[in-house]
Amino acid sequence: MRVLIVDDEPLARARMDALLKECADVDVVGSVGDGEAALAAISEKQPDLLLLDINMPGLDGKALAARLAHRTRPQVVFCTAYEAHAVHAFELGAADYLLKPVRVERLRDALRRVRQRLESQPREPVGWLHARVRGEPIRIALDDVICLVAEEKYVVAHRAGDQLLLDDSLRQLEETYPEHLIRLHRNCLVPANRLVGLKTLADGRVLARLAGTDFSPEVSRRNLPTLRKLLRVG
Repeated sequence: MRVLIVDDEPLARARMDALLKECADVDVVGSVGDGEAALAAISEKQPDLLLLDINMPGLDGKALAARLAHRTRPQVVFCTAYEAHAVHAFELGAADYLLKPVRVERLRDALRRVRQRLESQPREPVGWLHARVRGEPIRIALDDVICLVAEEKYVVAHRAGDQLLLDDSLRQLEETYPEHLIRLHRNCLVPANRLVGLKTLADGRVLARLAGTDFSPEVSRRNLPTLRKLLRVG
């Protein structure tokens, strides 16, 4: 099981890493200190499980879990010092809720619960896009896409490390995946779970901050209110 540790306290992350070394069949793929870093790591590392603190600066654990609630992977196990958030955590679909200091026996119980969930819900991308490589048709997982940009007669799918030409228009893609793609401007769509923030420049332009990339496409004034609302509600 691929595990990502998310906690703003370095000592807590180190202790959890040590506990996971005592658990069988676990691969710690990363350890990060805030929700935005977690989104980037999820895109890059594709973990099966987040061990997630709740009280963190910026994007906190509950807001991050809300963004991931529609996905089978990663599963979420909250790790916190406070009991008060337990009911909300399970409403967000968390597999378990661990109180700090976490005992290794309790952690193993949580890992077993996550494995049972994952085995009952096999990995499947939310959708497929149709592209071409040297004229030959292929399909790519929507989960792997960073953004979709219309350039002259083509739509280009940007992924980590490459770019591919798609057969469909932005409008067709938007209509096919209305719950997963959001429009930044007339020439750009991004997967909703990639959007981690906005950045306003000195000249008034607004750029989108996307998980897993330094590329920051511009946001149109028309679409800005929708994006701000999405970021507020998670």
